[in-house]
Amino acid sequence: MNDIVIAKKLLRYLPKYWDGKKCILELKEANYNWRQMEWWAFYFEWQCNNTLECEFLIPGDRINNVTFDAKREINWDYKAKAIKSDDHRAILNDCEAMELSIDKYGAHGEIIALCDVEYNDVDRSFQQWHTKLKGGKSQYELNRIKRTSVSRYRKVSAELTEIIFLIIYEKDLDNLSIMHQGRNSNGRLRPPKYLLDLENINSFKYSLIQF
Repeated sequence: MNDIVIAKKLLRYLPKYWDGKKCILELKEANYNWRQMEWWAFYFEWQCNNTLECEFLIPGDRINNVTFDAKREINWDYKAKAIKSDDHRAILNDCEAMELSIDKYGAHGEIIALCDVEYNDVDRSFQQWHTKLKGGKSQYELNRIKRTSVSRYRKVSAELTEIIFLIIYEKDLDNLSIMHQGRNSNGRLRPPKYLLDLENINSFKYSLIQF
């Protein structure tokens, strides 16, 4: 598929080492999701948009309430996954929207960054730096404190190890599992999403870049 050939050619030159502070400041300068705790996933998303926009439509189609990240011959989504994790599953997109995208174009694509992330923020200095940059604690953080819930350690850096370009055809949907997300704050059920087990990736058509 030409989409993969072009995307691999463009994305093979992405930076490999991502320093948290530097990347967050880049995202802030671009006004792109720089407040997010999982900055590294949004940094990958931002890099993909900037790199692929010369050949891909950014964003892709909007189906129901879902907007896909990019489109050329088919729709594509970006995902980032930490490799040092007990859970080898990657959360994909809304089941119905993906199915309709496959019905329309014959396939759906996933561009998945595998990253070696570093949590070395034992003294919380990185978290404190990010909080100060944001102008203080968010309402979400204040609510968490009220619940006495312990905040997760922040990822201070990430190293890009591989990018997987995965094609999902209708016949492949049976190789995905389904995640039910519960309810939104308004009480409505969240639509289910597909889950990809990376241990089962050989069941799909894919290509990759190693860094």
